[in-house]
Amino acid sequence: MSLEKNLEKILNRKKELETILSSGTLTSDEVVKYSTELSEVGPVADQADLVAGLEKNLSETIKLINDEKSENDLIELANAEIIEIKESLEKETKKLKLLLIPKNKDDLRNVIIEIRAGTGGDEAALFATNLFNMYNRYSAFKNWKFEIISISEIGIGGYKEAMALISGSNVFARLKFESGVHRVQRVPETESSGRVHTSAATVAILPEVEDVDVEINDKDLKIDVYRSSGPGGQSVNTTDSAVRITHLPSGIVVTQQDEKSQHKNRAKAMKVLRARLYELEQQKQEKERADSRRTLVGTGDRSERIRTYNFPQGRVTDHRVNLTLYKLEKIINGEGLDEFIDTLAEQDQVSKLAQLGKGSD
Repeated sequence: MSLEKNLEKILNRKKELETILSSGTLTSDEVVKYSTELSEVGPVADQADLVAGLEKNLSETIKLINDEKSENDLIELANAEIIEIKESLEKETKKLKLLLIPKNKDDLRNVIIEIRAGTGGDEAALFATNLFNMYNRYSAFKNWKFEIISISEIGIGGYKEAMALISGSNVFARLKFESGVHRVQRVPETESSGRVHTSAATVAILPEVEDVDVEINDKDLKIDVYRSSGPGGQSVNTTDSAVRITHLPSGIVVTQQDEKSQHKNRAKAMKVLRARLYELEQQKQEKERADSRRTLVGTGDRSERIRTYNFPQGRVTDHRVNLTLYKLEKIINGEGLDEFIDTLAEQDQVSKLAQLGKGSD
């Protein structure tokens, strides 16, 4: 849908909502529902009015200049005013276009983050730990809540796999660009020759979803319970509290054993399963869209290499936007991550505006 058509649709909807709300026949729940929708389209309409006012002002000022009866002093003032109006018009039109970008309904959701060690053995597992801690600290900077769901450790402090639930304001909107393969280049502590090794870990950002978002039939689930075990096979507890849930239609398997309660492990496993099934459906829908459009910041596919952390040179490069920052420690500490995310979000907006400008569906 083009920008003009999208704007026309929103302005028409605003009129409809105002008529509905003034009817006096609504229940209290309906008033809340339609008032909420009006509060969402209202800012777009207000911005459109502002742009229309500037366009009218510009047109009238140009007419004044072209009027043969206008005196030279007035024309000089009008020319100066035109420069100001054009600057304001450009700025306010850009704001309007950004407001017209269709919102991703998942942006306001919380996130389940999954980090897995990839190629590189022990060094990859240690890097997975670095990434997990980086997002934990980044969450603290953003005043988000970071709750560990599960961690599968190897003996030297590395994570084979780690998951957490991150809750707060606009979590998915900020973290959705982090999905993909993160690569590290550094000298492992066990490397005596000082040779730089390359290892990798994958990050998956899944929006947290509720029961109503994903329908799961009990008959499609195979649920196994077993005794929890820790690193090296030692028993964590003496009850069958660990849970493995297999979703038969998709083949997705989720295990959870961090809690001592089977009920809590099952609840956590179902939360992860819902998120993975939701992601699977979103990927399917994206693939079915015309031309399977690819944005400037990539697809978010876990197999796509998105960023390289080079420790010897103290630099981090994001390959999607060709941005290199020489502040590795600050980024690994979570504090410098916003600079990448801001750039990725801006490029994402540019891409979406370009698609709207083409009148794409």
